[in-house]
Amino acid sequence: MKRILFYLSFVLLLLSACAGEDAVTPKPRGYFNIELPKKAYNHYADDCAYSFDYPVYGKVEPDLDKQAQPCWKNVVFPQFNGRLHLTYHKIDSKEDFNRLVEYARELAFKHTVKANAIDQKFINYPDKKVYGVYYAIDGNTASSVQFFLTDSTNHYFRGALYFNERPQYDSIQPVINFLKQDIDVMIKTFKWNDNK
Repeated sequence: MKRILFYLSFVLLLLSACAGEDAVTPKPRGYFNIELPKKAYNHYADDCAYSFDYPVYGKVEPDLDKQAQPCWKNVVFPQFNGRLHLTYHKIDSKEDFNRLVEYARELAFKHTVKANAIDQKFINYPDKKVYGVYYAIDGNTASSVQFFLTDSTNHYFRGALYFNERPQYDSIQPVINFLKQDIDVMIKTFKWNDNK
């Protein structure tokens, strides 16, 4: 009996060693190598009540939605299949201001179902009268960055980053981190044009 077990194990060992190069082994899941462009910025200003710097690999386009207002824009990133959706509202009253701020918070926190975390950072540039909240949303959510800017009396500006892909946070994480730097530059260079 020992002899049969010995020969059987020897034959199995030989068979497993003979699989060679034709053996099929599962490959680990891979993602595309994403080439990130060099950082450089253009200045955006038009007839709207705001101006900012945006990356050269983005294009500022008017929002073509039926319900879009004249100063609603999209910064489109064709290379990344994404866009930064921007909306602007003139503030008419304190109630209007409160409603817009609450609406921005609601839109950010709608992602709590899929988000791993939502971090809030206050924006405060008193010399330019630019205040607001920046929401960094981690996880497989439709939008990973949202923010709003206001002067607290006349102007309200909101941004949200979207990709035209099914959210897979781990695969687009390098692009999100890359574009977050551009959004930070946009916020730091943001100005109100009160004469418009």
